[in-house]
Parts: sequence; C-alpha cells; structure tokens
Amino acid sequence: MAAADILAPEPISVLIVEDDAPTRQRIVAALSDRADFDVKQAASYHEACTCLVQGCPDVLLTDIQLPDGSGMDLIRRMRHKSEKTEIMVISILGDETSVISAILLGANGYILKDAFPVDIADTVRDLVKGHSPISASIARFIVRRTQSRESGAPRSDLNTAKLTAREIDILWGIAKGFSYGDIADHLGISRQTVPGYIKNIYRKLEVNTRGEAVYEALQQGLIRL
Repeated sequence: MAAADILAPEPISVLIVEDDAPTRQRIVAALSDRADFDVKQAASYHEACTCLVQGCPDVLLTDIQLPDGSGMDLIRRMRHKSEKTEIMVISILGDETSVISAILLGANGYILKDAFPVDIADTVRDLVKGHSPISASIARFIVRRTQSRESGAPRSDLNTAKLTAREIDILWGIAKGFSYGDIADHLGISRQTVPGYIKNIYRKLEVNTRGEAVYEALQQGLIRL
C-alpha cells in the first residue's frame, strides 16, 4: 500500500437534505466531484431520518421547508444525536424567526438560496474548520440586532413572569411559523383576538418583532421548539 494511501485523511461525510431536485443535484455534483467528500442525499425528512439511523454525518446541509416535516425538527434530532456534526441551513427563508430558531437549535451556518456560495465545497470545508458561513444579509441582521440589544436600556424581567398560559401557547405557535388563523383554529379562539394577544406578548417581553419574541421566549425557557 502506498504511503499516500496510508496518510490520506478520511473523507468528510455530508448529508444533503433538500426536496428541490435541481438544488439538491447542484450541491451533490459540487461535492461529489471532490475526493475529500462522502456524500449522501435525502429529499424528505423521512429519508433524512433513515440516513441518520445508519450514522451521524460530519456535516448536515438541510433546507427548512421539507414536504413531510420541518428542517427545524431535523436540526433538533441531529443535535440530540451528535454534538460534533456541523449543521448548515440552506433555505429561501431569511426571516428573523427562522434564522434565530435554527441557530438556537444548533445550526452553525445559514445560507440563503439567493446568495448561494460560488464554491460550496470550500464553504463546507470552512464549516468543518469551525467557521460559521452566513449570508451577508443575515450577518447584518444579527449585527444590528446585537447592537440594538447592547445599546438599549437595561430591561426588566418582571413583566415576563406575567405571561399567561394562553400567551405562551400563542408564542409557541409564532415560533413554529403558524399564521394568526392557524393559531386561532388550533387554540379554539377568535382570529380577531390573536393580534391583541401578540401585542401584549411584545409589551411584556419588551420586543418589537416575531423573531425577537421567539428569541426571548427560548432564552427564558418559556417555550421549547
């Protein structure tokens, strides 16, 4: 056996979870052409879970919207199975709630599909090296959000303890991405009352957006995704 074969590092195992076939094949082709990657692919949450039964990959690249489940659930499942797996979201969703929820659940990077990296292989290698690839627009959002929190007045946690059980239920619905109508139907309340509940939640948590509300609720242990 040649010395080069003995010293050759193990390939980076990658699981790609994406239901859009052209996007999935684009990523697969970009990685499969490189000898340092061992690539598996899945088009659904169920297929991804089947792959995870066989073992945890070094890297999980996943979309958020899957035909039979949520990428958020997959991130949670992956992080429960392995703290070592690097997780990067590749999604069309760039709203605050999606980004914050994915990061809090354990995603190490977040790339928007309209800002797809020129060389996905180098991006994956950076992820394995400990970097956190993030689309520029998301990075700016995180910086602005951090700056606004640090420059703001010290906040009081007295109001957070006053959240009612109904408001916590509505917070959970917001975190899961449900519409106001979906939340109302699920809880058996009038759709017209939901905005009022949300206004109260924002006031009590001292936030202004859905993403900030979800972040605060998760940080304070009020809800779990």
